[in-house]
Amino acid sequence: MKTSKPGVKPRTCPVELAGGLDNRLRRILQNPRKLLVSHIRKGMTVLDLGCGPGFFSIEIAKLLAGSGKVIAADLQEGMLEKVKNKIKGTELEQRIEIHKCESSKIGISEKVDFVLLFYMIHEVTNQDELLEELKSILRPGGRIYIIEPKFHVSKKSFESMVGRIKNMGFEIIGTPKIFFSRTVLLTN
Repeated sequence: MKTSKPGVKPRTCPVELAGGLDNRLRRILQNPRKLLVSHIRKGMTVLDLGCGPGFFSIEIAKLLAGSGKVIAADLQEGMLEKVKNKIKGTELEQRIEIHKCESSKIGISEKVDFVLLFYMIHEVTNQDELLEELKSILRPGGRIYIIEPKFHVSKKSFESMVGRIKNMGFEIIGTPKIFFSRTVLLTN
């Protein structure tokens, strides 16, 4: 997915700052297990879009308890290398599929049960195009969980995006509370 707007530099987190995406403080404030345990079930195929260094991908794979799989997808090869290095030689290597997105699309055709978009949709130039692509790969009854940072995404901007999402035929099924974040949980 393209991550820049005309005249605006991309805000994609550089690989050099990946350590800030996977540290002890973040595990306290945004504990992956606590945030996702009620959404992940055995046998699911889960897309972690904008996976970065695998902060959520690895925990999702553990929550799948030996069944299903995680597609850890990112634009940056360096981030995907970090995920590969973390899981190399472990049982998680069998449950996490690494996928490099194209610049203007995700590029997978496999149907998924759950999509996590954590602090990344604000980086996408054409959010509607992204959501249409997600709609095409989401299984019936599947869910999309969008979490955006309050410090990057205004309430007005987030509400505008949610309005467009409703117009695309998604149903809002929740707005879970996450520290310093705006959230929406969708189904098709």
